[in-house]
Amino acid sequence: MRDALVAAAFRLFLERGFERTTVDDIVALAGVGRRSFFRYFPSKEDVVFPDHERCLADMTAFLAAAPSESDPVRRVCDAARLVMLMYAENPAFSVQRYRLTRQVPGLRQYELSVVWRYEQALAGYLRVRFAGLPDGILRADVIAAAVVAAHNNALRSWLRSDGKGDAEAAVDHALGHVRESFGAGPEPAVARGPEDVVVIVSRRGAPLWRVVQELESALGRA
Repeated sequence: MRDALVAAAFRLFLERGFERTTVDDIVALAGVGRRSFFRYFPSKEDVVFPDHERCLADMTAFLAAAPSESDPVRRVCDAARLVMLMYAENPAFSVQRYRLTRQVPGLRQYELSVVWRYEQALAGYLRVRFAGLPDGILRADVIAAAVVAAHNNALRSWLRSDGKGDAEAAVDHALGHVRESFGAGPEPAVARGPEDVVVIVSRRGAPLWRVVQELESALGRA
């Protein structure tokens, strides 16, 4: 029923336009009642993005399951790939939706709100991983924004080409720039044992080179 509602909605959007299509029109074409529509979609806008809630849940679960020793930058890049894979599951539908969102300002705003939720999921994970580090929150937010920007740049180029080419390769190439720019990312500080202390006893007035020599000798024996 969910797929039938999406198919009916997009058929009407293409024939009449988004603004001129009502929920009543959609359920009539799909052969179901209004209650059935709202069981799956809170609004007419939601039927345009039927898989984003599932994808966001998958991304959140993927990040939550990350091993503590994993590279956080690579992990958020891999999480972003889940969005690309969702689009690549049905290229024709994804291209159709892309064209529709370009024509309807309200849908464009809705899409931006969805993208913002993805970015917040990535940033939330990174903030935990970078907790306690200098500029940890700043770094987390910057990396999350960079991941989304790189992902969307490649994905939209693929959509503008009518879904031709390898979307996965294009997104991986774009995310590679993020990994190169931010590296593995700092890990939370771990407890360390007491550090060695070296004490140098030198004659007052000894030349600096002698002090340095004695220090190098002491470190060499440590």
